[in-house]
Amino acid sequence: MTAPTLETERLILRPHRVQDFEAVAALWAEPEVVRFISGTPSTPEESWARLLRYIGHWQALGFGYWAVTLRENGLFIGEVGFADYQRGMEPPLAGVPEAGWVLAPEVHGQGIATEAVGRIHDWAAEMTDWAETACIFDPSHKVSHRVALKLGYAPAGEAQYRGSPTLVMKRAVRR
Repeated sequence: MTAPTLETERLILRPHRVQDFEAVAALWAEPEVVRFISGTPSTPEESWARLLRYIGHWQALGFGYWAVTLRENGLFIGEVGFADYQRGMEPPLAGVPEAGWVLAPEVHGQGIATEAVGRIHDWAAEMTDWAETACIFDPSHKVSHRVALKLGYAPAGEAQYRGSPTLVMKRAVRR
Protein backbone atom coordinates (compact mmCIF):
# COMPACT_ATOMS: atom_id res chain seq x y z
CA MET A 1 0.00 0.00 0.00
CA THR A 2 1.13 3.54 -0.67
CA ALA A 3 -0.15 6.74 0.87
CA PRO A 4 -3.27 8.18 -0.70
CA THR A 5 -3.05 11.74 -1.97
CA LEU A 6 -4.90 14.20 0.26
CA GLU A 7 -5.69 17.82 -0.52
CA THR A 8 -6.50 21.01 1.33
CA GLU A 9 -7.09 24.52 0.08
CA ARG A 10 -3.34 25.29 -0.03
CA LEU A 11 -1.66 21.89 0.13
CA ILE A 12 -1.26 18.53 -1.52
CA LEU A 13 -0.18 15.72 0.78
CA ARG A 14 1.22 12.94 -1.36
CA PRO A 15 3.22 9.75 -1.00
CA HIS A 16 6.96 10.15 -0.58
CA ARG A 17 9.10 9.03 -3.50
CA VAL A 18 12.78 8.32 -3.88
CA GLN A 19 13.04 11.54 -5.89
CA ASP A 20 12.24 13.47 -2.68
CA PHE A 21 15.60 12.54 -1.18
CA GLU A 22 17.34 15.89 -1.77
CA ALA A 23 14.38 17.83 -0.33
CA VAL A 24 14.11 15.49 2.69
CA ALA A 25 17.86 15.75 3.31
CA ALA A 26 17.76 19.56 3.08
CA LEU A 27 14.78 19.75 5.45
CA TRP A 28 16.36 17.55 8.12
CA ALA A 29 19.78 19.24 7.80
CA GLU A 30 18.17 22.55 8.83
CA PRO A 31 19.08 23.41 12.47
CA GLU A 32 15.74 25.16 13.06
CA VAL A 33 13.86 22.00 12.00
CA VAL A 34 15.68 19.69 14.42
CA ARG A 35 16.06 22.12 17.33
CA PHE A 36 13.30 20.46 19.39
CA ILE A 37 13.58 16.98 17.86
CA SER A 38 17.16 15.78 18.14
CA GLY A 39 19.07 19.05 18.33
CA THR A 40 21.46 17.75 15.68
CA PRO A 41 20.98 18.17 11.92
CA SER A 42 20.63 14.86 10.10
CA THR A 43 23.28 13.55 7.74
CA PRO A 44 22.26 12.56 4.21
CA GLU A 45 22.56 8.91 5.32
CA GLU A 46 20.12 9.48 8.19
CA SER A 47 17.71 11.31 5.87
CA TRP A 48 17.86 8.45 3.37
CA ALA A 49 16.94 5.99 6.15
CA ARG A 50 14.09 8.31 7.21
CA LEU A 51 12.74 8.48 3.64
CA LEU A 52 12.81 4.69 3.32
CA ARG A 53 11.12 4.37 6.73
CA TYR A 54 8.31 6.66 5.54
CA ILE A 55 7.77 4.60 2.40
CA GLY A 56 8.02 1.33 4.33
CA HIS A 57 5.52 2.37 6.98
CA TRP A 58 2.76 2.36 4.36
CA GLN A 59 3.89 -1.00 3.01
CA ALA A 60 4.05 -2.67 6.41
CA LEU A 61 1.31 -0.96 8.43
CA GLY A 62 -1.10 0.73 6.01
CA PHE A 63 -0.38 4.19 7.42
CA GLY A 64 2.57 6.53 7.57
CA TYR A 65 3.79 9.96 6.52
CA TRP A 66 2.95 12.21 3.61
CA ALA A 67 5.15 14.67 1.76
CA VAL A 68 3.59 18.13 2.14
CA THR A 69 3.69 20.26 -1.01
CA LEU A 70 2.25 23.63 -1.91
CA ARG A 71 -0.72 23.33 -4.25
CA GLU A 72 0.32 26.43 -6.22
CA ASN A 73 3.76 25.19 -7.31
CA GLY A 74 4.38 21.66 -6.00
CA LEU A 75 7.20 22.82 -3.71
CA PHE A 76 8.11 20.25 -1.01
CA ILE A 77 7.74 22.02 2.35
CA GLY A 78 7.63 19.25 4.92
CA GLU A 79 6.16 16.01 6.21
CA VAL A 80 3.16 14.99 8.30
CA GLY A 81 1.76 11.64 9.25
CA PHE A 82 1.23 8.83 11.68
CA ALA A 83 3.80 6.27 12.73
CA ASP A 84 4.57 3.40 15.02
CA TYR A 85 8.24 3.92 15.78
CA GLN A 86 8.39 1.35 18.59
CA ARG A 87 10.03 4.05 20.69
CA GLY A 88 11.90 2.97 23.78
CA MET A 89 9.93 5.39 25.97
CA GLU A 90 8.68 4.99 29.48
CA PRO A 91 5.76 4.78 29.70
CA PRO A 92 5.37 3.47 26.12
CA LEU A 93 2.70 4.61 23.67
CA ALA A 94 1.52 0.98 23.58
CA GLY A 95 0.49 0.78 19.94
CA VAL A 96 -1.27 4.16 19.77
CA PRO A 97 -0.43 5.74 16.39
CA GLU A 98 1.86 8.73 16.84
CA ALA A 99 1.11 11.88 14.83
CA GLY A 100 4.01 14.02 13.76
CA TRP A 101 4.77 17.04 11.65
CA VAL A 102 7.81 18.93 10.49
CA LEU A 103 7.85 21.90 8.13
CA ALA A 104 10.48 24.04 6.49
CA PRO A 105 11.20 27.22 8.47
CA GLU A 106 10.14 29.47 5.58
CA VAL A 107 6.51 28.34 6.00
CA HIS A 108 6.34 28.52 9.80
CA GLY A 109 3.66 30.78 11.22
CA GLN A 110 1.27 30.43 8.26
CA GLY A 111 -1.13 27.85 9.71
CA ILE A 112 0.19 25.15 7.40
CA ALA A 113 0.88 22.66 10.20
CA THR A 114 -2.66 23.02 11.52
CA GLU A 115 -4.09 22.64 7.99
CA ALA A 116 -1.99 19.60 7.08
CA VAL A 117 -2.31 17.79 10.40
CA GLY A 118 -6.03 18.50 10.51
CA ARG A 119 -6.37 16.85 7.09
CA ILE A 120 -4.53 13.68 8.13
CA HIS A 121 -6.79 13.43 11.17
CA ASP A 122 -9.79 13.62 8.85
CA TRP A 123 -8.22 10.73 6.90
CA ALA A 124 -7.74 8.75 10.13
CA ALA A 125 -11.40 9.25 11.06
CA GLU A 126 -12.53 8.04 7.64
CA MET A 127 -10.07 5.23 7.01
CA THR A 128 -9.01 3.67 10.32
CA ASP A 129 -10.58 2.09 13.36
CA TRP A 130 -8.21 3.82 15.77
CA ALA A 131 -9.70 5.00 19.04
CA GLU A 132 -7.01 7.63 19.61
CA THR A 133 -3.73 9.06 18.41
CA ALA A 134 -0.81 10.52 20.35
CA CYS A 135 1.91 13.05 19.74
CA ILE A 136 5.08 13.70 21.70
CA PHE A 137 7.19 16.83 22.13
CA ASP A 138 10.09 18.35 23.88
CA PRO A 139 8.18 20.22 26.64
CA SER A 140 9.78 23.50 25.53
CA HIS A 141 8.44 23.23 21.95
CA LYS A 142 5.57 25.63 22.54
CA VAL A 143 4.62 26.11 18.86
CA SER A 144 3.90 22.42 18.22
CA HIS A 145 2.17 22.22 21.58
CA ARG A 146 -0.20 25.00 20.43
CA VAL A 147 -0.83 23.23 17.11
CA ALA A 148 -1.71 20.03 18.98
CA LEU A 149 -4.10 21.87 21.30
CA LYS A 150 -5.84 23.50 18.30
CA LEU A 151 -6.37 20.04 16.82
CA GLY A 152 -7.96 18.63 19.96
CA TYR A 153 -4.97 17.02 21.67
CA ALA A 154 -4.83 17.19 25.45
CA PRO A 155 -1.86 16.59 27.76
CA ALA A 156 -1.75 12.93 28.80
CA GLY A 157 1.39 12.98 30.93
CA GLU A 158 5.11 13.02 30.64
CA ALA A 159 7.42 10.24 29.51
CA GLN A 160 11.14 9.69 29.37
CA TYR A 161 12.57 9.30 25.87
CA ARG A 162 16.31 9.03 25.27
CA GLY A 163 16.92 10.30 28.78
CA SER A 164 14.86 13.46 28.39
CA PRO A 165 11.42 14.48 29.60
CA THR A 166 8.85 14.25 26.81
CA LEU A 167 5.35 15.70 26.77
CA VAL A 168 2.74 13.15 25.66
CA MET A 169 -0.57 14.37 24.26
CA LYS A 170 -3.53 12.28 23.11
CA ARG A 171 -6.63 12.87 21.03
CA ALA A 172 -9.70 10.73 20.41
CA VAL A 173 -10.30 9.95 16.74
CA ARG A 174 -13.55 11.77 16.01
CA ARG A 175 -15.97 10.03 13.69
